[in-house]
Amino acid sequence: MVFPERFSDLPEYAFPRLRTLLDGLTPSGTPVALTIGEPQHDFPDFITEEITKHAADFRRYPPNEGLPVLREAIAGWLKRRYDVDVEYAKHVSILNGTREGLYNAAMALCPETKNGERPVILTPNPFYQAYSVGAMSVNAEPIYVPATAETGHLPDFAGLSEDLLRRTTLVYICSPANPQGATADADYWRDLLALAEKYDFQILADECYCEVYRDEPPMGALQAAKQFGAHPERVAVFHSLSKRSNLAGLRSGFVCGGPETIARIQQMRTYAGAPLPIPLQHAAAAAWNDETHVQESRALYQAKFDAADEIFAGVEGYQSPRAGFFLWLPVPDGVKATVKLWTETGVRVLPGEYLSRDDMNDQNPGKGYIRVAMVAPIEEMRRALTTLRDCIYT
Repeated sequence: MVFPERFSDLPEYAFPRLRTLLDGLTPSGTPVALTIGEPQHDFPDFITEEITKHAADFRRYPPNEGLPVLREAIAGWLKRRYDVDVEYAKHVSILNGTREGLYNAAMALCPETKNGERPVILTPNPFYQAYSVGAMSVNAEPIYVPATAETGHLPDFAGLSEDLLRRTTLVYICSPANPQGATADADYWRDLLALAEKYDFQILADECYCEVYRDEPPMGALQAAKQFGAHPERVAVFHSLSKRSNLAGLRSGFVCGGPETIARIQQMRTYAGAPLPIPLQHAAAAAWNDETHVQESRALYQAKFDAADEIFAGVEGYQSPRAGFFLWLPVPDGVKATVKLWTETGVRVLPGEYLSRDDMNDQNPGKGYIRVAMVAPIEEMRRALTTLRDCIYT
């Protein structure tokens, strides 16, 4: 048998890799899993009611692009949240979770060449793995741009060479950032949009954590595009109910962009996408139309981050995240810290380097960090974070 080489240098995915690291070791104390970003807050009761009400539609094939009622709800939410006006039929397509959309966007939107050369796709580093595998699938060159404390935990795309920017076709950006919790402000968006106009590339904005924030709601890419007068095809945004509504298992997301962008993504999904079942689309529409459950969940996260700020006060290098629900904690070596925590306390975290790749200077920007998912109930989080602090920092 002959198999393709295009994915031969992919590292093992983060969570199987973590199991390989820890599962042969005996934890001390009661295990506490703070690894995966799987929300544990309650989702609203009306979700189950909507699914039950429309359960007979499980026998029907769902529309690939999404029911009008769902896309209308999304357009309404975009207007309320970002003050942008979109025509749902032209600008919105439903996704079976945003991972599918972020991957297939590269398949649908990346040209075969740029200025006669191999195309480049830029991604933050650390990053969500769908970005890089999307680039590899279309034979683009993935470039991992460090998002470090020195760059405000957002990638400095403008600092790249003229050669790379001239070949760039797509730029992935995650704001609020996973795992660091940094958010792109108006100045950052203005500069990135200007760079995109100058070098003619498209911005794919992963905004799945946009509703989990501390104080002010973070600015969105569509909001910035409107403010700075960007080309209507310049930006595509990706959103999900997984974090916003604690519905990771619903697998409901969407992409919003220019009409040509959405037409190409919808064509791709016609052949390769998995439509969301109709009862789940009705449930998703109800979730996008309701803000009360989102506000209640956000308040729970805010209380956890207040607790984290108290527990890690005085810890050198600790930065309180502005958004998202992760702590990005500095340590001398993320793998060693992860093993120490597991074997001495039973607290299970993720080494930062499992979310990163070696950059152009052969440096892994995640090596000196661990990621802690703040998804457990607050009292459990308090105990676990106090245990973590005492084990690693004292």
